[in-house]
Amino acid sequence: MAKALGIDFGLKRTGIAITDDLKMIASPLTTVATNELIAYLEKLFAKEKVDVVVIGEAKHLDGTSSEITIYQEKFVKSFTQKFSDKKVERINEMFNSKMAAQSLIASGMKKSERQKKENLDMISAAIILQSYLDKKR
Repeated sequence: MAKALGIDFGLKRTGIAITDDLKMIASPLTTVATNELIAYLEKLFAKEKVDVVVIGEAKHLDGTSSEITIYQEKFVKSFTQKFSDKKVERINEMFNSKMAAQSLIASGMKKSERQKKENLDMISAAIILQSYLDKKR
């Protein structure tokens, strides 16, 4: 069975999460330098069967686009051109960073580890992906 992938796109780093084979649970996978993201995804897709990719969409409370939205849209365009066999879904990532930070605290992770942005990005990707999975049920 194919898995789903979650992406929390950032200008410097991008968090990535993946589901189990049954697409029930999202788990943090890694953080990748954004300029290396497409190459990383090529290698990942060669190893893992992924049919849907969920990419966070930054919106303000009033529904307008945030500053990073234009970069996210450029990425989505290049992604769909490169990986035309993958279904792309977008999901609002509003408050994801706050929820990710709270998840790290609740997990009992040491403060020094919680302060690493890479951990926050991975958890944010997992929240994006899990939100999508929950919405599909």
